[in-house]
Formats: sequence, structure tokens, C-alpha cells
Amino acid sequence: IGVAAIAERMPPSTGPAMRIRVQIAASQAKRGGAFVELGERDLPIGLVALVSLGMLVPIGVLLWSVIAGGPLAGSEFALIGGALVFVVVIGLVIAAVCGYMAGLIGASNSPVSGIGILSVLAASLMLVGFFGRGTPPETTQALVAYALIVTGIVFGVATISNDNLQDLKTGQLVGATPWKQQVALVIGVIFGSLVVPPVLNLLGSTLGFVGAPRAGPNALAAPQAALISALAKGVLGGDLNWAMIGWGALAGAIAIVVDEALGRAGKLRLPPLGIGLGVYLPMAVTLPVVLGAVIGSVYDRWARTRPDPEAAERMGVLAATGMIVGESLWGVAFAGIVYATNSDAPLALVGPAWEMPALIGGTLLFLALVAAIYRYVRRVAAA
Repeated sequence: IGVAAIAERMPPSTGPAMRIRVQIAASQAKRGGAFVELGERDLPIGLVALVSLGMLVPIGVLLWSVIAGGPLAGSEFALIGGALVFVVVIGLVIAAVCGYMAGLIGASNSPVSGIGILSVLAASLMLVGFFGRGTPPETTQALVAYALIVTGIVFGVATISNDNLQDLKTGQLVGATPWKQQVALVIGVIFGSLVVPPVLNLLGSTLGFVGAPRAGPNALAAPQAALISALAKGVLGGDLNWAMIGWGALAGAIAIVVDEALGRAGKLRLPPLGIGLGVYLPMAVTLPVVLGAVIGSVYDRWARTRPDPEAAERMGVLAATGMIVGESLWGVAFAGIVYATNSDAPLALVGPAWEMPALIGGTLLFLALVAAIYRYVRRVAAA
């Protein structure tokens, strides 16, 4: 995954630098009273840089609160200083890579997983450089936690750049004013930071996450988090199987070569990042995606036969989007019900003896609902 993220998803080296130069030139032109095209009216680059540097203060406070009073106490300056430099340098690169790909082909195709793997490896190796090998177990655990927190900050940079660049690209297509969008996006980040932590705490205290303490039988799967945590523990604990990492990198390189060869031959592509994700994500996560792709392909084939194919395809996309959003909202609502009732299965209609029939029946009911939704969408699209 890491090799694929580097080889496939890196933007042109001049892209981010060129964009910064354009913003500086636009700011200078605006101050000089010159006319600036609507698409170049961004927030002043100086203000962006100042706010970005100012955000290092709360990040430093957060990192200090993690270190204070623990096994890492006494190394605050080195750890916090190194982490802040890491966040600035790696964060800038990651924002460029993820933002570039999100603006080009959408946030869902941005290599966040690969970026996360590379980030946690880099953060863990940085801490190994500070503390070396053979630290006491409690210190190693604290270093693992610190590496994961630093990686989490970098993940925040990646996901925010994904969403922001995709929104800005959409705004560019409809002729929106960039600086107004950017103000709205900043407000969105603020409200997101206020809403997301309580939701995650609610999910963690009710359903729990697989592999985490107090995880119940209906715990939520978190394969990406488990992988990144295992990498941090392996690097800092000194027991990471680097041979397997090397074999994986070699497999990724071979997949890239095969994909390029197929692309040049005009054949079906074999995306290396997709292969890597398919290897470590559980079947429960990937199988619905495959089924959705098949259903979407069948629907799109039908939509192309309609008098207005674009409108028909758009209706199908809206239906699929509604299912995704509805599932997410219901997941949060269900966690609230679990928390309120203090039960892992508050809405269960039958006992454990009926688990398999209920699973089959629920699956059939879901498929029937999907079929009914798409039948309704087809009727509306054909009208």
C-alpha cells in the first residue's frame, strides 16, 4: 500500500509549489488594485500561513498533556519539537498528495491508508532515533501511544485536505468564490472537531472497537487502525518483521508494473492500491463494495438506454448516497440506543437460537429494500 501510494499518487513536483506562487502573485496583485480572476480570489496566503503556524500551539499543548506525568516525562522538548517539525513537513507533503488526488479524481480515491502507513512508520522510526531500542515496557507502550497520536494528527491533515480540495474543485466547476468557500470550510472543521469526538466516545463506550478494551460482541471493526497500531508496536518494540514489509513492497512494485503494462495495452487495469486494501480489509467490508459495484454497473447500463442518461445515472447516485448517509446516521443513533438501554442488542426481536435465520432473513430484507429503492428510482428517472 505504501509503495502504491508513493508511486501512483504523487502529484507533479511543481504542483503545490506552483499553486503557492500563484496565490502569492494573486495577493500582491489584489493589494496593488489589479483585477483578480474569480477563481484566484483565495484567502491571503500570509493569513493562511499565520493560522497554520498558530495551530501548532494547541497541537503542542495536546502532546505535552500526553507526555506529562508519564514514562516520557523529561523529554518533552525533544519529543514535542520533533513531532511539530514532523507534522509541518510531513503534513505539508500529505496535504499536497491527498488534496491533489481528491481534487483530481475524488476523495474516495485518495491514498489515505497508504499515507497513514508511511506516516506511522516514519513517526515510529523518529522515536526510535530519540530513544533507541531496548526501552522498558512501560516506556515502549508510551512511545507507541505517542506515535499513534502524532500519526492521528497527520491523518487529520490528510482527511481535511481531502474534503477541502474536493469541495473547492466542486466550487470551481460552478463558479464559486474560493475565499468564501474557504471560510465555510474552516467553520466546518471547527464544528467537526466539536461533534466527532463525542460521537467516537459514544461508539467506543457502547459498541466498542475490535481489539480495544471492553469491546463487546457487536464491536465495530477498525482494520486500518489495527494495522497502524501493529506497525507502531512492531517498530518501537523491535519485533517488526521487516522481511514481510520488504516482500509487500516488492509485491506492490510488481503490481504497479503490471498495472502500467495493462494500461499501455488498453486492457483492464489492476490498481495496486486497491489490491493492497483488498488484502488486509476484512471480507465484511469489501464484499458490500463489490456487490454495490455490480448493482451500480447494472443500473448504469440501464440508465444509458434512457432518453436522458445523465439524469437517470444521477438519480441512481443519489439513491446510493442516501443509503450510505442513512447507514452512518443510523449507526450513531443505534449507539445512542445501546448507551441508553445498557444492552448490546436493544432492538433484538428473537433470541440467540435464531441468530442464523435472523441473519439470512435480514440479508434478504435488505436486498428487497435495495431492489425496491432502485425500482422506484428507475420509475422516477423514466418519467
